[in-house]
Amino acid sequence: MWSHTALTVAISINLGVLPAFGNRIDGPRHDRRYYESTGEVLWEVPTEQKIVALTFDDGPDPDNTADILDLLKQYNAKATFFAVGEKVSRNPELAKREAEEGHELANHTYHHLFLSNQSIGKLEKEILDTEKVIREATGQRPTLFRPPGGIYNDRLIALARQHGYLVVMWSWQHDTKDWSRPGVGKIVSRVLNQLENGNIVLMHEYVEGGSQTVEALKTILPELNKRGYQMVTVSELIKYKQANPMLQDK
Repeated sequence: MWSHTALTVAISINLGVLPAFGNRIDGPRHDRRYYESTGEVLWEVPTEQKIVALTFDDGPDPDNTADILDLLKQYNAKATFFAVGEKVSRNPELAKREAEEGHELANHTYHHLFLSNQSIGKLEKEILDTEKVIREATGQRPTLFRPPGGIYNDRLIALARQHGYLVVMWSWQHDTKDWSRPGVGKIVSRVLNQLENGNIVLMHEYVEGGSQTVEALKTILPELNKRGYQMVTVSELIKYKQANPMLQDK
């Protein structure tokens, strides 16, 4: 008797949803231009509107999330939190607060699982278990997925799409690398320098050794307001893209 996951994978391969490379998630990938042309992966949204999307990975975190939320509220900013399911399970009140304050929760796997040498079934479980705990904590179903480490390929993208997720990365110039604790000034400059409308910024709620991100936000958020930027969720950014198709190939 086949398991539900094995049967799902087999059917998906037969239908062409998942490429036929066995039951491992490892497989080929195309370049960014291909995925942008198909709309399967999002890095940013070209637009004439002064909007940006701030994203935070690896939370909720009991040491930093509340401070991040306080600052976002102070500067009338919305953000997208790519949550780790295991941390949502341990900190449901923080996930609930994120949702109640108008932010978006998205899927970042249950154990921050990297792609390498994983089975499709295991990754599928990571995605679905995270979806479940986010639903339980917030009453909302996430629709965006970011793979840990930004590692992706055709099979992962197909699996995410099969479960109703869009894969979301970040604007290349706005990887703050705050996880490496580079200093508050470097985090600030990696957000504010080369900033363009529709960019997606990558930051983290949890940083091993102590976060510098909260302190950086004290400079970043007022400066974005000063420059006239509206800070929106990724889903809000996507809606604007859908409403302005002529801007997509800008």
